[in-house]
Amino acid sequence: MAQPPSSDLSTLDARAREIFREIVEAYLTTGEPVGSRTLSKLGGMGLSAASIRNTMADLASMGLLEAPHAMAGRLPTQTGLRFFVDSLLQLGDLPPEEKREIDARIAQAGSNPQDVMGAASDLLSGLAGGAGLVVTPERDAPVRHAEIVGIGPGQALLVLVFEDNQVENRIISTPADMPPGALTEAANYLNARFKGKTLTEARAAAADALHHDRAALDQAAAKLVESGLVEWSGEDPTLGRALIVSGRGNLLRDQQAVADLERARRLFDDLEKTRELIQVLDLATVADTVRVFIGSENPLFSLSGSSLIVAPYMNGERRVVGALGVIGPTRLNYARVIPVVDYTARVVGRVLDGRGGER
Repeated sequence: MAQPPSSDLSTLDARAREIFREIVEAYLTTGEPVGSRTLSKLGGMGLSAASIRNTMADLASMGLLEAPHAMAGRLPTQTGLRFFVDSLLQLGDLPPEEKREIDARIAQAGSNPQDVMGAASDLLSGLAGGAGLVVTPERDAPVRHAEIVGIGPGQALLVLVFEDNQVENRIISTPADMPPGALTEAANYLNARFKGKTLTEARAAAADALHHDRAALDQAAAKLVESGLVEWSGEDPTLGRALIVSGRGNLLRDQQAVADLERARRLFDDLEKTRELIQVLDLATVADTVRVFIGSENPLFSLSGSSLIVAPYMNGERRVVGALGVIGPTRLNYARVIPVVDYTARVVGRVLDGRGGER
């Protein structure tokens, strides 16, 4: 977590708060250090550069500002950004046209959960300018039926139909020189062994079942079963959920990230840690509101200097079933991104629960 400032922030007078707010908003817009002359030219405060400079020095002594170079202007520290988000940030509702855009783009994905969450991840990366992250929910409905259909060399489509009438399609790898009847044999085995079980139950039983039944199964069919139940593409089998990440390229549009390639590399490495990322996004599920993690407040991204804005999405019973959010540089447009994440989470929850968009 961020270190607290060296003085009580409640003692900040109106002038200091206004100067600090102007510095942060200018930094969030440009990504550049802000100097006293720049602030004095903005007008509206009626203060000289010298007066602003004195206040900036006070803000720095409180741990809210820092100077990246001796002759540069000031930037908000992580503590300063946290104070800004918690105390000075003014959040409004999304404009109706943006709500309609989110409703429409999520609705276009149809009713397949994977498609809905993929659309949400793409949408978040586009609207927020960072990378969109979505953790899929753990499906708790039992499997009614499974089919495996060949779709090309080395690939097959596993179709799972659940008792709640939802259908999920997963692409799995197929062995080389696979016998013609292996797909049917594997599907029959899945239906005989795992029908009526949830995916979590099926995964837990799969390894033991295959150990006892491998001799009775064709080798190729056994590998298909393993691919279907144990090696889910893009999913952490120990958590039973997938992580969908869209818009990694947006992270390189930030000039500071490009200048600091090592920091960008660390962030990209962090985005490959599926299990850790899912656990981070799960932090949002302890409450029903948007959460903002700045810099080292999130241990996973502590070295990449990034911010994560995340919100849970819920089913019709108000039970949290997953989380989604945006990761980007600490100078994210918080006033815009927070409402976008919040509204998208609500829409995704309604669509996945069959309740549609906002009315």
